[in-house]
Amino acid sequence: MIKDMIPVGTQRAMARRKSNPFAFLQNEIDGLFDGFGRNFPTFVAPGTAMPRMDVSETDEVIEISAELPGLEAKDVQLNLDDNGLTIRGEKKSEREEKNKDYHLVERSFGSFARSVTLPGGVKPDDVSAEIAKGVLKVIVKKPAPRQSKQIDIKSAA
Repeated sequence: MIKDMIPVGTQRAMARRKSNPFAFLQNEIDGLFDGFGRNFPTFVAPGTAMPRMDVSETDEVIEISAELPGLEAKDVQLNLDDNGLTIRGEKKSEREEKNKDYHLVERSFGSFARSVTLPGGVKPDDVSAEIAKGVLKVIVKKPAPRQSKQIDIKSAA
């Protein structure tokens, strides 16, 4: 008999709900916010998104493709420092719709930066880039392999 009076399992949750009518609502709201960003791109900081990027390599070149939908060449910056290539950009969009019953204005923005480590010795003149249909393609010519040379050691007389 006493066992039946102690709330266990789902009965415990029911007992809590009855004692605090806002607990159930709070749990539902927490669950909503926990699952809110699951299908969005990976965000690093507010207003910052990481574009999808593919890197492929042949004997002569390294090809980098970055998905940058809605961006143009003026919106993207490409920097080569030491042995790193950095792609930076910012996307801004604004849409305005007027109707006799409503006036809608939507604005969105976000910045990103993505870096790729390259082999040492890449020269800025060996890097080319173009953007078309929201895809940035960067071609990096590989530097010539370093050559080693054996040095003859002479005996001192």
